[in-house]
Amino acid sequence: MNEYDYNNKPSESDDDARSRTSGTGTPAVMRTIFGIIMIIVYVGMGVLLLINYFGWEGSWAWTRWVVGVMLIIYGIWRAYRQVKGIDSPY
Repeated sequence: MNEYDYNNKPSESDDDARSRTSGTGTPAVMRTIFGIIMIIVYVGMGVLLLINYFGWEGSWAWTRWVVGVMLIIYGIWRAYRQVKGIDSPY
């Protein structure tokens, strides 16, 4: 029997929309994994700069504090967007 009802069009489910826009479910999973890895990288680099892991001394000391704090803030912002699904195209 024909699944298409000419009087009432079937609604597109989220899975259909996802597979239509991305081809398969794999890119969405990879995007999520990449997002989580990048959150870890940003927060981790920020912490490493704050504990002076790279040994920046002298006139570069203020830079590591500014960049370290900014990386941590950006990592938290990305985590928020990842959890809320703001970056998701579907």
